[in-house]
Amino acid sequence: MSARFTAKTVLVTGAGSGAGRAIALAFAREGAAVVVAGRGAAPLEETVRLIEADGGRGAAVTADVTDAASVAALVARTVELFGGLDVAVNNAGAIVGVGPVADLDEADFRATLDINVTGTWLSMKHEIGHMRANGGGAIVNIASNLGAHGRLANLGAYVTSKAAVSALTRNAALDHIGDGVRINAVSPGPLATTMSLRSGETEAERSDRMKEQNPSGRVGDLAELAAAVLYLASDEAGFAVGTDLVLDGGATA
Repeated sequence: MSARFTAKTVLVTGAGSGAGRAIALAFAREGAAVVVAGRGAAPLEETVRLIEADGGRGAAVTADVTDAASVAALVARTVELFGGLDVAVNNAGAIVGVGPVADLDEADFRATLDINVTGTWLSMKHEIGHMRANGGGAIVNIASNLGAHGRLANLGAYVTSKAAVSALTRNAALDHIGDGVRINAVSPGPLATTMSLRSGETEAERSDRMKEQNPSGRVGDLAELAAAVLYLASDEAGFAVGTDLVLDGGATA
């Protein structure tokens, strides 16, 4: 394992489970001090326990990415804990409400956009505020390949929100590269998480389904997503600005 992030401080939102936890663990293994953020304290503490069991450094901070004061406090606490903020991964997101567009509940539609879009914007706003005053940094937003196509029915709010995250990433990248802040996104397809399982479906049944639906014949591994995020956050990707790296086994090729 390399040590690309030794002496770096990394903030990962939505890090209490799944993709966020995998990303946080990967950064810690490469030398970073990692602050994991989310709404629930217990899952975050478990992520920190796993980081420390691997010999890494981590800290848990509860935060609500839809609340400006909470996000500002999260960034300030990150700097207080580890002396700075070099990399941020905005992974916090949710699917609130599923169904045909005409039947979606207005509150659910607004909640999805509030978490996925406004939450990403608020996170970047405060992360960039620190980074540009302290020598720059790198931000990676987690979007989705569904933002580029809407071929999964009944996910109108989620698809809309992730398309917005991709667009926001590109625009923010242009706004702030002059400040020394590189901003990119990763758009994964189905990952090996509970979110990709249909109701009542087993992992074996999901595997069989994906063999028919995805050119690669499988869902993505969380380690593959983490590797993509670490690449975009690293100096190796120094010329990547406003990139949306699609990681979906060929589904949108």
